[in-house]
Parts: sequence; structure tokens; C-alpha cells
Amino acid sequence: MSRTVICRKYKQELPGLDRPPYPGPKGEAIYNDVSKKAWEEWQAHQTMLINERRLNMMDAEDRKFIQQEMDKFLAGEDYAQAEGYVPPES
Repeated sequence: MSRTVICRKYKQELPGLDRPPYPGPKGEAIYNDVSKKAWEEWQAHQTMLINERRLNMMDAEDRKFIQQEMDKFLAGEDYAQAEGYVPPES
């Protein structure tokens, strides 16, 4: 049986990650409070942001930007979108 968490983005009990996605306290917090669904959505959004904004993950400012946007996304707050992006209708 898979483990469940109360997802901080969706505010409901959902399947959790299999392991922390990062080392250290940040990874543990994500592991304990973020659902697999929210994490997979973040990874897709992160890829879109990196590509559309041409971010360089070797650049400390770009990494800081992605980190801040990840925190907003996973908390269910307003977060940066790619230019001209319109989310699909559900």
C-alpha cells in the first residue's frame, strides 16, 4: 500500500512521494507534505519555466527564482507562468 500525505497544495489526503526529492530538510518537508500529483505537476511546470524563460540552472539567480516559484506552487499560491501560457481547461 502506498503512503498518503495531507498535500499542502491540494489540502487533501493523496498518495505521497516514494522518497524525498532533495537531500536535507527541504526534501523531507516536501516528502512529508506534498503529494505525488503536486510534485509531478511542479516538475512539468518547472521544465516549462526553464525552457520558456531560458533559465540557466548554473546561474545562482535562476536557481533562486525556481526555488521561490516551487515554494509558491506547492503552497497553492500565485506562481510565475510561462509567457502566453494558457492552462488547459479541465
